[in-house]
Amino acid sequence: MEQKDIKAVYFIGAGGIGMSALARYFMARGLVVAGYDRTPTPLTRQLEHEGMLLHYEEDTDEIPHVCKNPKACLVVYTPAIPAGNKELQFFRSGGFCIEKRAQVLGELTRSHRGLCVAGTHGKTTTSAMCAHIMHQGHLDCNAFLGGIAKNYGTNYILSKSDYVVVEADEFDRSFHWLSPWVSVVTATDPDHLDIYGTKEAYLESFRKYTSLIQPGGALIVHTGLELQPDLQEGVRLYTYGRDGGDFHAENVRIGGGEITFDFVSPAGRVDGVRLGQPIPINIENGVAAMAMAQMAGCTADELRYGMASYGGVDRRFDFKIRTPRLVLLSDYAHHPKEIDQSARSLRELYADRRITAIFQPHLYSRTRDFYKDFARSLSLLDEVVLCDIYPAREQPLPGVTSRLIYDNLAPGVQKALIAKEDVLDYVRTHDFDVLVVLGAGDIDGYVPQMAKILQERANG
Repeated sequence: MEQKDIKAVYFIGAGGIGMSALARYFMARGLVVAGYDRTPTPLTRQLEHEGMLLHYEEDTDEIPHVCKNPKACLVVYTPAIPAGNKELQFFRSGGFCIEKRAQVLGELTRSHRGLCVAGTHGKTTTSAMCAHIMHQGHLDCNAFLGGIAKNYGTNYILSKSDYVVVEADEFDRSFHWLSPWVSVVTATDPDHLDIYGTKEAYLESFRKYTSLIQPGGALIVHTGLELQPDLQEGVRLYTYGRDGGDFHAENVRIGGGEITFDFVSPAGRVDGVRLGQPIPINIENGVAAMAMAQMAGCTADELRYGMASYGGVDRRFDFKIRTPRLVLLSDYAHHPKEIDQSARSLRELYADRRITAIFQPHLYSRTRDFYKDFARSLSLLDEVVLCDIYPAREQPLPGVTSRLIYDNLAPGVQKALIAKEDVLDYVRTHDFDVLVVLGAGDIDGYVPQMAKILQERANG
């Protein structure tokens, strides 16, 4: 369906972070935007406030009349929606144009210059950084992000710029719909093995993705990855990292709550870059973001200002309390490598502090595949509190529980295994120095109450 013919867009699985960005895009174009999701959330309530028509029961009678015309309504769905969903079946039987979210994003990367960030982890922060640098500079950009950028209070930026920044999601091979102009690949640590089956299939999917970069464009790959790119003729290949690669950092200074470094690239050196969100892992995320923005044409001053004014992303090393006596933060980390990086960053920032993690594993299959790796990463911390597994789209697997991780934590790590419903009582009855809440499930919903409990205790 040509976008000029669309009068309405209907989203099945509307409350997902990526889906909501597209919903906002179509609302900004003045179209009728409606949809279904299983449960209301703060994000869906915000979408309703912005004008989206939403309901939370599988019921075709709830679909607005304007969305029942197959000649004028585009239907967008997320792969997490079951094939048996009644509303999805209604649209399929009615001859509607039905596209995955990634297909719609793919069309935008063909009509704009796509700056795409792929990888097992780091892609939300890197794409948000790049979008912020571009948006505050002379080039501007559109952006579709996998998290709420704190600078804008949204996961979406709309402008008349020729550039679009996209988080390229490997789940369900969604990123194969994209046609990047420049892409970063942050990491290729195997994940989503419920979809891919093997590490080799996962790496093959990334190889296929690199073949989609447009001639005249570029691929910027983190140093040390197993990825074997398959580039079209005329696509340039670069590497990046914190300490090495074509793009890297030098003269890193960490102290007094500040991180500064010099950005080194094939196009020259940008001295005195200061991180607005001073977290060690953001050095290499920032190098990747600046590499893409510089390649698009941002100036040295725009790179410096963008990095210094970047405010972070909700649930990505997201500080809620930050005082000399107590630190509370929330982090979306849900893969062993992400937790490893989060733990190492915390150790670098708080070398002499006691660090506690409350972790809610995400997916039974991921826990089954990586429980030893989770235990190894979490063992970098002093205390680990494990909650029940968040199932997301999965049914329970026999014998797969959080105890698999618990039993493999290193000797000397203080540990506890509790129900999610008991988390607030645990926070009330224990003392903390640095407390991080980890996971991609719904544990983050308790963080505001945790902050209130801890602040009241500190003030009392």
